Amino acid sequence: MTFDDDMDDADTGTIDLEVTRRLVYELIKSVGEDPEREGLKNTPDRVARMYTELLSGYSLEPEKIINRALFNVSYDEMVIVRDIEFYSLCEHHMLPFIGRAHVAYIPAGKVIGLSKIPRIVDLYARRLQIQERMTRQIADFIQDALKPQGVAVVVEAMHMCAMMRGVKKHDARMTTSAMHGAFRANLATRQEFLDNISRGSKPVQF
Repeated sequence: MTFDDDMDDADTGTIDLEVTRRLVYELIKSVGEDPEREGLKNTPDRVARMYTELLSGYSLEPEKIINRALFNVSYDEMVIVRDIEFYSLCEHHMLPFIGRAHVAYIPAGKVIGLSKIPRIVDLYARRLQIQERMTRQIADFIQDALKPQGVAVVVEAMHMCAMMRGVKKHDARMTTSAMHGAFRANLATRQEFLDNISRGSKPVQF
């Protein structure tokens, strides 16, 4: 078994490429296929490299994503970033779940650079996950980093583990939410956020 490895160690994050290649090679054999035939010969290498991207969230530090993108402002109205696409792997079957995240916060003297919120979503999505935990992690991190008046996160996703196996429900979608501060304490604030993300929101679809 030979592999053409042109990826630097710095690009592999926490993934052990050689172990992953070997395990995928054995998996192909275990299902009765020939891992040395033309179409499969490079598959272990491709799969190993794929996981360095799909699970890159383990090698990133959330604090470094923010870097110096916190800015002092007097603005204290709701900030919403909605329809943030994400792709994650369910930790129970390692099948994808795909969806959109909607994130809001009410500043208390600081705002974060716009591009950082999608990056935070990706950081937690690119791990072996369950949707409930991912939703809470996004909300908790923004709350801790910005100390805003409140944070709200809603995540909608379709899970391949429910579509391809088990109940095989193609149209089933899961919605989770996490609220801090004003969004939890004030019904009107929470409703304003929910109304905003429901207007013209793109449906989750494959």
